Formats: sequence, structure tokens, C-alpha cells
Amino acid sequence: MASKKKIFGGVVIVALVAAGLVFSGVLDSSYPTSDVDRGGNSLELLARGKYLAKAADCTACHTTRNGALFAGGDALDTPFGKIYGSNITPDKEHGIGKWTSADFYKALHDGLAPDRSLYPAMPYTSYRGVTREDSDAIFAYLQSLKPVAQPDRGNEFAFPFNLPILMRGWNLLFLKNTLPDVSSGSSQEWVRGRYLSNALGHCTECHTPRGSMGQLNLGSTLAGGDLGDIKAPDITPKGLASRGWTPQDLRIFLSQGIAPQGSAFGEMFSAFHHSTQYLSPADNKAMVAYLMGDMPLAPVAMPRAAAGNADLTAGKLHYLALCAACHAAQGQGKPNVAVAMDGNTTVRNVDPHNLIAVMLRGIDEQKFPGNQAMQAMPGFAGKLNDREMADLANYLRVSWGGQKADVQPEAVKALRK
Repeated sequence: MASKKKIFGGVVIVALVAAGLVFSGVLDSSYPTSDVDRGGNSLELLARGKYLAKAADCTACHTTRNGALFAGGDALDTPFGKIYGSNITPDKEHGIGKWTSADFYKALHDGLAPDRSLYPAMPYTSYRGVTREDSDAIFAYLQSLKPVAQPDRGNEFAFPFNLPILMRGWNLLFLKNTLPDVSSGSSQEWVRGRYLSNALGHCTECHTPRGSMGQLNLGSTLAGGDLGDIKAPDITPKGLASRGWTPQDLRIFLSQGIAPQGSAFGEMFSAFHHSTQYLSPADNKAMVAYLMGDMPLAPVAMPRAAAGNADLTAGKLHYLALCAACHAAQGQGKPNVAVAMDGNTTVRNVDPHNLIAVMLRGIDEQKFPGNQAMQAMPGFAGKLNDREMADLANYLRVSWGGQKADVQPEAVKALRK
């Protein structure tokens, strides 16, 4: 018995020492500085850094709607509290003006800023794949901008989530060197697309489900995420094909924001607005090659007349009264007014969550390249009760989505706020 106690005691001591080493930071990786720290960086390098910052969608989190570029972002709601994007302008007091290129790379690669551990709302779980060369280019570009003396807003986390040091333990458990592939391929285009999607574009951060500790469920990578009011849909090759996407349509969607399957909305509109529309034609094509694979699946033809015994009369009357003026009587949509319902990717989604959420709360007016626009769609939360909303959703799903009329009033009620 005494021997077992000694062994147990030894294990506890070793565990405590190991934990102390991890949380003290003495085992942290260190990185060298680079030429970009010496200043005088070329215009070509700064332009490349600017392009990469857009590809990495830095603006979305580090800039408020009407604020100075990269001076800090709006709140991001998480299950653990609210977190605000930090000031990454070269201001020496409030921004990253005192950082080196090594500090910046460490933040991207390890989630460790010079003075604190970062929360994984900053997607270092994906940025870990960003090359040092690209990290340096982004850093050089950010350092070339005008400093903005704007303090960061404090995050709003309850205990114990307000202790950033705990992220060291989180990193030990969940930070991976690489992310699993969502498709098959070996072409140079596919390899480039994997880097754009998995590292810079960090698609998996929104489109992958998460576990109870906020970690990515990498066994279901890109199979759909649940971070906000609008769910990020399944963008695996199978998921895209099931909703009628082709490589050509997806390329148009990423560059123009509008495709035959619908327009970007929710967080995807922000990603399109700040990032994907700026990808070069070659990178646009590469990202789609990765998301759909070197041998894309054929788009699934939409089944018709799946109503079964459902009575769609009430839903049709709601559609004609409230929706047809913009979406057209046959659901074909109207240019620069509203997208088509017929074959719409949200209507075709097996999960009716986003369809119901949009019907309840509407969509703001959206502008797209080429003077295209979608008018504001009003929400109908105050006009239709749960039963009427379910009837409308079922009419849309059966008529133009090839889905079952299985939306119940309880599902609508659960999404009302």
C-alpha cells in the first residue's frame, strides 16, 4: 500500500510540474525576427501583404462597421461570452506597433501574443497553417498603415473563461498542426486551394461544428457550423452537390456574391464583402477546386412534388401575399430585387434553420459588384404566427427545395427572440 501511495504521489508531482511548465510559458516556441522588421519594405511586398490580409479576412473581425480600418472589431458572440477583435494597427500603445514579425507569427501560429494567450475566436487553429513568408508580408503591410490610438474593448467572459492563461491548456488539447482534407485531389490548383481554404480563408472556423469546449470537431470538417443566428452550411463536396452547386456557380458566388443558388447573407456576406471577392481569378478557381475536389461530384437534380399528404394551400397564400411581389409568383426571383426561391441553396437545405431565421428577421439591403443589389427583405416575425410561418416554410421547401413539409410550429417558436 505504501508503495502505491508513493507511485501516486510521484505521478501527481510530475503532473503538477508539467502543468507548471506549460502554463509558465517556458516551453513556448520562439521564432527569429525577419528582414521586414528593418523597415523599408518594397511596395511589391506591401501589396502582397494587403492581398493576403484580404484573403485572410482580417477586416471582418478587426474593424467595426463605421470604424477605422483594423482599429478593433464588433462583438463576436460565443457560447462563453462576447469577444472583441483587437486593434492591429501599428499604434504602439493600443495596437501592434511594438510587435516584431516573430511576435506576429507566434500569434498566428501558436495563439500567443507577447502579453497574453489569445482566445481561439482569433482563428489561429487555422492560421497555424499560414507560412512564415506570408505572415511576414501581412505584418509588413499592417505596420505600413496609419496608427490608430484606439483602446481595445474588454472581452465579456464569466469566470473561469475570463482567464486567458487557460488557453494554454486548451491549445495543448486541441491545437493541431494540420486540418483534415475535405476533398480528394493532388493537382497544384487543389493544393493551393487547400492552403487558401484551410489556412488563410479559415473556412473551417465557421463551417465546422464545435464541441463543448469550443474545439473544432475535425471529424466533421466543413459539414456545417453553428456559431450564430445563421448557421454556416455544409460545404463538403457532397453537401454542395446535394444543393445543386457546380464549380462554375461556386466560383461566381465567391467572386460576385450572387449565383443561381442565391446570394451571400449573414456572416458569409461579410466574408464575401471583405475577402473572397478580392481573390485573384487563379485563387478563386483554386479554392473551388479544393472545396469540390479535383473530380467534383455532379450536382444533384432537385426532386419535385415531395409534398406527400401535406396541404400547402395556406403556405401558398402566405407566399402570394407577402413574398411573390419580390421573389415572383413562380419563385424565379427578380434581378436586383430578390433572389430566386426555385433551387435556392437555403430552400434546398435539409435543415430549415436558416430559412426560418431569414423569414423571421429578414435580410438587410445588400450591394454586390457590377451594380448588382438585393433589396432589403423584411422579417415576418410580427405578421405571421408560428403555424403560419411553418406553413410558408413548408410551401417553399416542397415547391422549390425538394424537401419534405416537415417544419413544425415548435421549430419556428424556438427561433423567435
